[in-house]
Amino acid sequence: MATNNNTSNSSKILSKSADGRFFLMAGPCVIEGEDMALRIAEHIANTCSRIGVPYIFKGSYRKANRSRIDSFTGIGDEKALKILAKVRDEFHIPVVTDIHESSEAAIAAEYVDVLQIPAFLCRQTDLLLAAAATGRAVNVKKGQFLSPESMKFAVDKITDAGCVDYALTERGTTFGYQDLIVDYRGLPAMRRFAPVVLDCTHSLQQPNQAAGVTGGRPDLIETIARAGVAAGLDGIFLETHPDPAKAKSDGANMLRLDLLDGLLERLIRLNDCITSL
Repeated sequence: MATNNNTSNSSKILSKSADGRFFLMAGPCVIEGEDMALRIAEHIANTCSRIGVPYIFKGSYRKANRSRIDSFTGIGDEKALKILAKVRDEFHIPVVTDIHESSEAAIAAEYVDVLQIPAFLCRQTDLLLAAAATGRAVNVKKGQFLSPESMKFAVDKITDAGCVDYALTERGTTFGYQDLIVDYRGLPAMRRFAPVVLDCTHSLQQPNQAAGVTGGRPDLIETIARAGVAAGLDGIFLETHPDPAKAKSDGANMLRLDLLDGLLERLIRLNDCITSL
């Protein structure tokens, strides 16, 4: 059985390991079922334990931001949250999920270790304060419409409310109507006031497609990740699935699960080389 290997000098979840390894937040976009979640978690937890990367399992218990009315949103809140808790208990790893309204914070906090604020909601003061009030770690995704420097105000909100374990996640900036671009100047800018994570899959989304289904460029995941590691990020976020074509959400920009091990091994070599400079 894999165990969490975050050997950081602090007790914080959202931090590099003591030897300077980035942490990984990875899993399916949304919880589709127990077997799928456990399969993905076991694979990644074993890999991360082997190569020495602190790991946090990611899975949304519900998808509130969907393009079409008929898009999949989840299997039921309580059912999905219990699966997240089972992943945590079975593999001894922290888990993270999104929340969308302030009333969800305390409920989700009973099952997970990290509460994630979606990019479109990163300015919602009540939501940020509610997340911080739970005592859980908080990961705030940078809005596609905001400058990196403006995310300091999100950090101010959660730290004023008592949060001591937090991070900011870069997930691309709106570039026209149907594309995103990553400005790597934003990583050191945000790192002045918080640990910084790079979302290597959502940054490659192509939103607002005419069909109502978001597109993506998964072929560029490694390019985005390598550049982020070179820029000195603290954590990597990515979504993965055994068969992205059959994923019920965000399959167009996911990493296929069997490609993850090789990617992480290459990123670790790059990370260790940079750390030794």
